[in-house]
Amino acid sequence: MLHGMRVFALAAALIVGACATEPKPEPPPPAPAPEPVAAKPPPVDEKARAEEARAMLAQAETDVQRARSKRALWLKAWEELIAARRAVERNDPPAAIEHSKRASEFAQLGLEQLAYPAVK
Repeated sequence: MLHGMRVFALAAALIVGACATEPKPEPPPPAPAPEPVAAKPPPVDEKARAEEARAMLAQAETDVQRARSKRALWLKAWEELIAARRAVERNDPPAAIEHSKRASEFAQLGLEQLAYPAVK
């Protein structure tokens, strides 16, 4: 029995010794990635932008006139057209372009509405 106790003690000592090994040091955290350099947008050509605004306004005028001639003009299309005209007058091309797009869109929707049956 004494021999069995020695074997047991020796096995226990080996198990405890194996478990008591020093933990591996954690690897250092990876270096932070360099932040990407934000690309600067190309310079905006104000003259070209103003020309684009005038062209968009002309298209909106045509679209609104077409809807008006078919009696399909929405009030919102007219309001956006007026806002686009004012934006061109005060030399605000981004606003003029946005209002012109909306005026054309609403005029087109008014024309598309003609395809639906009338409500009784």
